[in-house]
Amino acid sequence: MEHRKLRFALLGNIYQARKSASIQKVLSTIANYGAELYVDMEYYYFLKDNQRLDVKATKVFSDNDFDADFVISMGGDGTFLKAACRVGKKNIPILGVNMGRLGFLADISPDDIEHCMRALYNDDYAVESRALIQVEADGAPLGECSCALNDVAILKRDTASMISIRASVNGQYLNTYQADGLVISTPTGSTAYSLSNGGPIIVPGTKVFSMTAVAPHSLNVRPIVLADSSVIELDVESRSHNFLVAIDGRSEKCKEGTRIVLRRAPYDIKVVKRSDHRYFNTLREKMMWGADTR
Repeated sequence: MEHRKLRFALLGNIYQARKSASIQKVLSTIANYGAELYVDMEYYYFLKDNQRLDVKATKVFSDNDFDADFVISMGGDGTFLKAACRVGKKNIPILGVNMGRLGFLADISPDDIEHCMRALYNDDYAVESRALIQVEADGAPLGECSCALNDVAILKRDTASMISIRASVNGQYLNTYQADGLVISTPTGSTAYSLSNGGPIIVPGTKVFSMTAVAPHSLNVRPIVLADSSVIELDVESRSHNFLVAIDGRSEKCKEGTRIVLRRAPYDIKVVKRSDHRYFNTLREKMMWGADTR
């Protein structure tokens, strides 16, 4: 059966050396459909030299020099976040193939890739739009990738004492947090770092952000949920006179006095999901709800 030509950009985790059989299954399935395959250069040489796989790539690319109908992220949720950073404003849907445990973003098993590929060609899939947080430092984008799909964390450096974070929302003073840090999360990232600090679980697609303190000095401090149209301004004081801003785990060092402004990014990330995907099923499995049968 002849299929229409699709283009796939492949990005992956080069630290999963024991997954060659699963990777080969993905590569073979793409080849069987006669699709064009563009492979990230670092991942390409990892597959060729480390895994000894025969990669029939139409093109090998570096950095963000690619275009495709779909991006395939081979790894876990961390790999997916890196893929989202590289996709940026390209508006290319990302399919997350999980090479380890079940993930919220990378939730396709390599064993299901043939079924998923067939679904893509039959237009039997869903695309979810996920909001990002855009980060500015003193009015300029912070870092090479200044948007977070999961979260932005304002953190103390190393063994420094707790920091003071003065937070304002839409020009109105909210609170001064005395804490090890502050996590501002999207719904997508609500089950990540924010959750580990007591933040709420937020269903994807809900138009809100959450703010959760990391080890706050006061027991009265609680997470707060804000409309994602909000503009959040943060001013940080630290005894070490500097602090860290982690954007989906990518850390940037900032000097005390740097004003951090957070707002919803002007573009979303598109996530490919199976048409039968149910978020609450994944949530129950990841959170092990119902595992205790008492």
